[in-house]
Amino acid sequence: MDSFIKALSRYATLSTACVEEILKIVRPKTIGKHDFLLREGSIPRTIAFVQKGLFSYYYTTEEGNIVIKKFFAENSFVASTSAMLKKEPSLFNICALEDTQVLEYDSSAFWQLIERFPDLAMFHIKYMEKHWIADKEVLEITAKYQNATQRYQVFLATYPELKERLKQHHIASYLGVTPTQLSRIRREL
Repeated sequence: MDSFIKALSRYATLSTACVEEILKIVRPKTIGKHDFLLREGSIPRTIAFVQKGLFSYYYTTEEGNIVIKKFFAENSFVASTSAMLKKEPSLFNICALEDTQVLEYDSSAFWQLIERFPDLAMFHIKYMEKHWIADKEVLEITAKYQNATQRYQVFLATYPELKERLKQHHIASYLGVTPTQLSRIRREL
């Protein structure tokens, strides 16, 4: 639980009362390799904090291709945020790439705590600003205007610890290239 509280506190200082209430809604959960935290078409109701392991956040095209949008490793929060906020079916799958241990909590219980604790509301604002506005803007520019080699270099800078944990086809899917193209890029660098 220490890593969870520390991750929350990176964005805002939380009162002892707030932390005590958060810990009441958190429950540990294990997700086996290749199992899903969330399947496309399901309405998400929980948020998870990754204690150990790794998720891919992806959608499947009409042609059946997997397009990975993001990876979530240790000390990150994972959810289909847009679908959760809109209370609509998710367009994304969240799948464990390794055996993964999370702390999971109900989003409606979390929102009730946000209403009671201004410090938790500040956490939420700061987290959303960083990950869903600032970071997302950079990813959108990268995806649209950089070539595959540049995107791979950004991937290495963004996820240096994941290079050895991911299979080549996962990285290729994230970059929007084939595994063969990724091999060529790696040889050229």
